[in-house]
Amino acid sequence: MGNGSSSCLTLSVPNPYITTISPCKSKSLSSSTFIPTISTNIIPQNFLLKIPITMSNHSSPSNLTVKCGVGVEIKETQDENTSKKPIFETLNSNPDLLQKLIYDALVWTSLHGLVVGHKSVQKSGTVPGVGMVHAPFALLPMSFPKSHWEQACELAPVFNELVDRVSLDGKFLQDSLSRTKKVDAFTSRLLDIHSKMLELNKKDEIRLGLHRSDYMLDAQTKELLQIELNTISSSFAGLSCLVSDLHRNLLNHYEGLLGLDSKRVPANGSVNQFAEALALAWKEYNNPRAVVVIVAQPEETNMYDQHWLSFVLKEKYPFTVLMIFYVLNAMITLII
Repeated sequence: MGNGSSSCLTLSVPNPYITTISPCKSKSLSSSTFIPTISTNIIPQNFLLKIPITMSNHSSPSNLTVKCGVGVEIKETQDENTSKKPIFETLNSNPDLLQKLIYDALVWTSLHGLVVGHKSVQKSGTVPGVGMVHAPFALLPMSFPKSHWEQACELAPVFNELVDRVSLDGKFLQDSLSRTKKVDAFTSRLLDIHSKMLELNKKDEIRLGLHRSDYMLDAQTKELLQIELNTISSSFAGLSCLVSDLHRNLLNHYEGLLGLDSKRVPANGSVNQFAEALALAWKEYNNPRAVVVIVAQPEETNMYDQHWLSFVLKEKYPFTVLMIFYVLNAMITLII
């Protein structure tokens, strides 16, 4: 376990859901895979947000009320100015404790489906249960300023509305991406499809956006910086929920040794919220033959994240019809 300090933190927000907070870059690292820099001084509060998920005509979009950090009881158990020994120093001085944490974490991930397929194993991306390994995760939760958490949650519906409005401006999309089209085959194909739809003058009044904003906390300025806003592939709603559960489990078992309170780890319900949004969109479409389609790339080693979403959707909303497709060479083939 080498000495080091985290230079930034990442915060992924499936708009408007909070997911994993994890270390993204460290200074003076050894070959160790984890260096926690943890403080329990700050905890995000509960939130109720209105999300502009447009599932009716654009002039009167429907709103879906969701919670950000559901079920978190706020307990100020430690003053923010109180000095506390950094947790990585505790683990540096107690390698046996570190190994126990790692072992228990790996057992937990295996038992609870926090897994991905390993690319070195044949069929790990096509056959469930083959070549599974634990998904990358932070061993312990990281501290994150409450004000920045609030900022990310408040920005979520704003970005949702922005993306929705931009998607309705066909000319703007075609013009602004015209140069990208010349050098990127994927974008070019999407714009060609978009152009054909514009020619057909086909307008969909029912739209659903599942977005994920990724942020970093800059070490020097302490500002929250948005890295990207995912609109075409908002993954990890399924696995990120499990990371929060894993952290609470470890803190429950090692609270006395780590000095961390599991109740201060916010709940994460993003997979349930994503499933609820898909079910509401399916209902709004008002067609019993309508289907929810999950489009996945072939040899998808992250299939378990997608299966978590499809599992929750089928369990909680059995009236929906779900299909999973693989995309290969611009052709769509039904597999389930």
